[in-house]
Amino acid sequence: MSRPGDWEGSSPERLYVITGGRNGSQVPAPLDLVTLIVATSGPRHGMPPEQAAIVRLCSSPLSVAEISAYLSFPVSVVTVLLGDLLVDEQVAARAPVQRAPLPDRALIEAVIDGLQQL
Repeated sequence: MSRPGDWEGSSPERLYVITGGRNGSQVPAPLDLVTLIVATSGPRHGMPPEQAAIVRLCSSPLSVAEISAYLSFPVSVVTVLLGDLLVDEQVAARAPVQRAPLPDRALIEAVIDGLQQL
C-alpha cells in the first residue's frame, strides 16, 4: 500500500515534476507518434535522468511512440522532454519516409501492353 508521500512511477505528481508543469513542446512543428528521433550525441553530465534515458535509447532511430512505450511515460510527457532535447540539439527529429505516389494506371497498362508484345 502506498503512502501519501510516495511517488509511483507514473503518478501525476511525478510526471508534473518531470515536465516542469508544461504540457506543450517548445518545438515549432508538433511531433507525432511516427516521427523518428535519433540522438546526436551521448547524454551530458547533469542531464535529467529521463532525458538521458531518451538519448541512450535513441542511439538508433526510434519513433515517439516507441520511446513512450520503452519509458512507460505518456506520449504527452515524452513530447515535452523531446522538445527540450531538440532545442538543446541533443536529438534530431525526422519525419517518417512518405510513401511514393502510385504511378498512373494508364502508364501501367501501357507497360503491360509493351511487355506482352515482346
